[in-house]
Amino acid sequence: MKEKLTKSDIEKIQEEIDYRKTIVRKEAIEAVKSAREYGDLSENFEYHAAKKNKNKNESRIRYLERMLKNATVISEDSKEDEVGLNKKITLYFEDDDLEEDYVLVTSILGNSLENRISIESPMGKAILGHKVGERVFIEISKGNGYYVVIKAIEVVDVDAPIRNY
Repeated sequence: MKEKLTKSDIEKIQEEIDYRKTIVRKEAIEAVKSAREYGDLSENFEYHAAKKNKNKNESRIRYLERMLKNATVISEDSKEDEVGLNKKITLYFEDDDLEEDYVLVTSILGNSLENRISIESPMGKAILGHKVGERVFIEISKGNGYYVVIKAIEVVDVDAPIRNY
């Protein structure tokens, strides 16, 4: 699947790749060498743990490089008065009589615990490009969903790390 990434996302991913190749890789190789010195490798827990850690790092590097290779670069720009990337949106949920704030981000920065919703999510797709005061139907499954009203839009600085180390 092609990830939709901004230039900022790409820079952060490249930072993580560089960090993993220059710092984490060297540390992992040293840990394997050190653990190998403890003796019998068949019963050497430290050796197996170090190898597992090294392989996990290499796997993450390959994953990130593949993500960059297949990424579609998208613009962060949107009109000031419409829902777009890196904007805090206050939504009114009619069914629950509740207001909540969300920040619209790319999928790699999405984090439901921090109310960061992806432009790929059903809610993100539905509200993208709408303006304050508009009532939007968010479809969860065919014919099922709920309505929200966009109450406010505010530009925010989204500088979340992508790193997973």
